[in-house]
Amino acid sequence: MKLFKRILIAAAVLVILSQVPFAYRRYVIGQVADQIAADNAARKQAEDAKYDEYRGVIHAHSAIGGHSKATFDELIAGANAAGLNFVVMTEHWSDSYDTSAMTLSGMHGNTLFVAGNEIDTADQDRMLMVPGSADAAGLRRLSTRDVVKKLHDEQRLALVTYPERFHSWRADIDGVEVFNLHTAAKKINRFTALFDLLWSGSSYPELVFARSFTRPDEDLAKFDTYAEADKATLFAGTDAHSNIGFYLLGDETGHRFFGVKLDPYERMFRIMQVHVLIPKGTPLTQGSLLSAISEGRVFVGIDTLGDTAGFRFRFADRTMGERASAAEAGMLTVDIPLKSRVILYKDGKKTADSSGSDHYEFKPDGPGVYRVEVYREGLGSAFQAMPWIMSNPIYIAPAS
Repeated sequence: MKLFKRILIAAAVLVILSQVPFAYRRYVIGQVADQIAADNAARKQAEDAKYDEYRGVIHAHSAIGGHSKATFDELIAGANAAGLNFVVMTEHWSDSYDTSAMTLSGMHGNTLFVAGNEIDTADQDRMLMVPGSADAAGLRRLSTRDVVKKLHDEQRLALVTYPERFHSWRADIDGVEVFNLHTAAKKINRFTALFDLLWSGSSYPELVFARSFTRPDEDLAKFDTYAEADKATLFAGTDAHSNIGFYLLGDETGHRFFGVKLDPYERMFRIMQVHVLIPKGTPLTQGSLLSAISEGRVFVGIDTLGDTAGFRFRFADRTMGERASAAEAGMLTVDIPLKSRVILYKDGKKTADSSGSDHYEFKPDGPGVYRVEVYREGLGSAFQAMPWIMSNPIYIAPAS
């Protein structure tokens, strides 16, 4: 009996010791959350005479396209609660029906929904087609070049998703998804995530995810290589499915018990957002939104690390996605809501790295494709491995 008690005591001690790292992480994450809240309260409120800014997500799924059992009600509630102005739906195709016609479209609550599709091509490439079409299923029989031409002829956007698996980089694409939140969430160790969520999930679920993110080096490099030769829009995809979790019990109707869902819509929508700039006086509509995305007036923000609204990257009177000439006088300027580290890239290569301010000016080093990444300071190393903000480029052409 004494041996049994000793085994029980030893087991209890091991269980307690195994939880120490998670308890400490909860303390650290709590400190980070307090710092973010204080920073958000003190953030610089920038004025922009030319553009209104809207926030939302690109790449979201519901039960309509499979891979998820999530309802429209859950999706609408999540988008409204996260304060999103827009959601670009990208339903998987079906041979039996037009999934883009069946998904959410138009205003629901405070959020504009745009109905699109995630499509495949005969070259084994995958793209987002926005807006969607009844032809989505049949596009898998066409080459990527032919798909892109068809979409452009029909005034649709062709956006690359999962660039690590994309092959047809000579196609005239409109944008590249350099970070996929769903993919990043699936890479998290589910065993440690369970204990992190038990300790920290009720108070800081978004930060539990964000602390595991790292810079998408490979996908950013692919974008930079493409952008050197042709203009495209850098964006990030939420790829929200609301389908990652584990449960002890469930039934065929979709009811689940004694478990946890890791990626509810509201959580995923709060973690990362796409911000678009639309000319003042122009309302947010499907047309004005897709025009902003097509033209590159977009930046990506990991908003759970601090509200990124108000970020601006300019050259003279030009903004992201626009072209200028090396003959023009002017500085590349960066305005940030909070003092942060900024890295300037030219043609994919780091050319400047500065810290400690909320306003920067850089002299362009001749013609090139310039973009910036912004990193939070003061939140600890776990939150500095991933850019807080990723801008789209400004294209400076040789003097004619």
